[in-house]
Amino acid sequence: MRYVSTRGAAPELGFADVLLAGLAGDGGLYVPAATPALPGLTGVHDYADVAAAVVAPFVGDDIDADTLTRLCHEAYATFRHPAVVPLVQIDDRHWLLELFHGPTLAFKDVALQLVGRLFDHVLAERSERVTIVGATSGDTGSAAIDGVKGCRNVDIVILYPAGRTSEVQRRQMTTVDSPNVHTVAIDGTFDDCQDLVKAMFGDAAFRSEMRLSAVNSINWARVMAQIVYYVTASRALAEAPTFCVPTGNFGNVLSGWIAREMGAPISDFIVASNENDILTRFINDNDMSTREVVPTLSPSMDIQVSSNFERLLFEMNDRDGGLTAEQLERFRAVGRLDVEADQRAEFIDGSFRAARCDDDQTIAEIRRMHAETGLSIDPHTATGVAAARRLGSDRPIVTLATAHPAKFPDAVRDATGRQPALPEHLADLFDLDEHTVALPNDLAAVQSLVRSVSRVGA
Repeated sequence: MRYVSTRGAAPELGFADVLLAGLAGDGGLYVPAATPALPGLTGVHDYADVAAAVVAPFVGDDIDADTLTRLCHEAYATFRHPAVVPLVQIDDRHWLLELFHGPTLAFKDVALQLVGRLFDHVLAERSERVTIVGATSGDTGSAAIDGVKGCRNVDIVILYPAGRTSEVQRRQMTTVDSPNVHTVAIDGTFDDCQDLVKAMFGDAAFRSEMRLSAVNSINWARVMAQIVYYVTASRALAEAPTFCVPTGNFGNVLSGWIAREMGAPISDFIVASNENDILTRFINDNDMSTREVVPTLSPSMDIQVSSNFERLLFEMNDRDGGLTAEQLERFRAVGRLDVEADQRAEFIDGSFRAARCDDDQTIAEIRRMHAETGLSIDPHTATGVAAARRLGSDRPIVTLATAHPAKFPDAVRDATGRQPALPEHLADLFDLDEHTVALPNDLAAVQSLVRSVSRVGA
């Protein structure tokens, strides 16, 4: 399997090199040169075995089949539910796909428990070290840290927007006492954090010096690992379902779209947004224009520049990297992206619908779900359930439950009057000391910090 950049100017790479590179050298995102078909899965039911089979074509010859299967089993042994990602029925045609049974209680664990092991395996084989830098709007940071905190060949620096995550999200990052883990509170938004990460990757000398790599969804391996749960969920239902996905950076729903391209029986997708609704406006009204980021009860979706949309845009442009680069440069300059009607007809209309949910509606949905089903859901999942109920489908609907309610206790308590309890393995989270650094939204200051903690070349 070979990989190409969405901006067309970077060299083709194999899987292991794409894993370690994260972002392409031309600033683009890596995608497979061709999308493989789903493998035969008759008689394969264990989640780890399905994962190994689904991701094998993307990995190619870079990791042998036995090793890949072992890494998948090790990754998913860390989940608290035997099904890893169980389906829970909430009415006669609506299911939740619970993606929060991993170590940090968010859907990012499903990919990052595997991605961390892939990193350690490849780096050990090559006798190399890397410095991972990442930006998080809440959940990616803790999941990435948990995925690599035991990696011998990785240092990780995670940037997060100061004051714009929940306390549980922040503490899951800042209380990890490991010499290779470093967290930085940036005075700004998630988009600012993401821009800092992209700027570090865009600095060729710094990128080479620090051997930079990434584990957020700009890294293809994240998207690849998330394809699996769309496959398992769609296999479990008698009809091809509609998936409703709470969405900020577009990576999660893009994984579902790729699963459908591979042959998974999926009808269409509902994109659920909070008040930062650029994706909803684009899907419904062809209005992809940036606005100021508004802090909400669902902070992981407080995003205006959805990085993974670039991968879909590349496909919409018939894989013309030069055109994609020009459009994105113009988007950055003027804050608006225009897409032709024929492109929308082929890739958006009939595949994606969207709905927006503000904070009051989010609280109301958490309250309604608890009253009618006895289930507590977090604010991100609530935007999905609300969007699914509002738009409906003539197919079964699967809403992705992307985080455990205990990650957002204030919102859940306000809605239901009950404080959701953290699972036993996190019961002492509020008793642990925090380790973090506060920095301004300044590239030089962040690069200086990264240099001071990286052990590349040591």
